[in-house]
Amino acid sequence: MKKVLIVCGNGLGSSFIVEMNVKKILAEMNKEAEVAHTDLTSAKSETADLILSAKDIAEHLSSHSAKVVGLSNLLDNKKIKEILAENI
Repeated sequence: MKKVLIVCGNGLGSSFIVEMNVKKILAEMNKEAEVAHTDLTSAKSETADLILSAKDIAEHLSSHSAKVVGLSNLLDNKKIKEILAENI
């Protein structure tokens, strides 16, 4: 099962909201993935297949083995759905 990691600066508010949205979108698409949220520092040592974050955070994850996608709007569920459809 693929793992999607949602990353924000502190791993609290925004990443948690996006995690809930990703889980909802995956359910609507009838796809399964492990979905978690975390802060930037912890993300660097976690394994994942796909990382979603704000663009400014994504720049700090460029060396990660996962595919890193920086979003200009973390609440753009249409864009998130497109990314998930391509990668999960």
